[in-house]
Amino acid sequence: MEIRILELIEGAKLAEGLTVVIDVFRAFSLECYLYGQGAERIHPVGSLEEAFRLKSEHPDWVLFGERKGARVPGCEYGNSPSSIAGVDFSGKTVIHTTSAGTQGIVNAVHASEIVTGSLVNAAAVAEYIRSRQPEVVSLVAMGKAGLERAEEDLLCAEYIRSLLLGEAFPIDRRMEELRNCGGEHFFRPETQEIYPEADFALCTRRDAFPFVIRVSREKGLYTTERFAT
Repeated sequence: MEIRILELIEGAKLAEGLTVVIDVFRAFSLECYLYGQGAERIHPVGSLEEAFRLKSEHPDWVLFGERKGARVPGCEYGNSPSSIAGVDFSGKTVIHTTSAGTQGIVNAVHASEIVTGSLVNAAAVAEYIRSRQPEVVSLVAMGKAGLERAEEDLLCAEYIRSLLLGEAFPIDRRMEELRNCGGEHFFRPETQEIYPEADFALCTRRDAFPFVIRVSREKGLYTTERFAT
């Protein structure tokens, strides 16, 4: 098994084989919580225009939209896991558009299969990859807006690789370091409205979810599903 770590939107465009699109803060952590709280399916989309079009066609679907960290006006939710605490999404269909994570999905055009990844389900992702035994694995750390490295996404990619190779990895120490190197914005008083401190704790609940999120595409629309490992 050849394991490649790639970064940003350009890395997503180069991804081949079984591809893991990683966004720890916060898109694919949020989606794990959505599925954990009963969501039936999620449609990740790249553009706001498509997101609002889908919402107009399906008013009962729940629209999550984020740009530059903040909830997009007209969307019910942004990209914050803490904003959905206690909300029952049983049977709901979700539309999800973000600055980084969903951009990785729509740009991974050469992937043979796509799953999403974050620290909250990294072990499940590694277990899923082992079960599939692909020749090539591409771990794509999406970074900030898909354009700038983010330490948390690279850390998640390195952690998944270590699990696949059976190598020791100082994951707990490295996650603690994120407080001052990658997650600082969650602890600044002036950014709490967009980046609440509670999101940091929720996004670093390592291996909290025993499932992966698989991506498929039908009739031009991306759809994800929860798949237990």
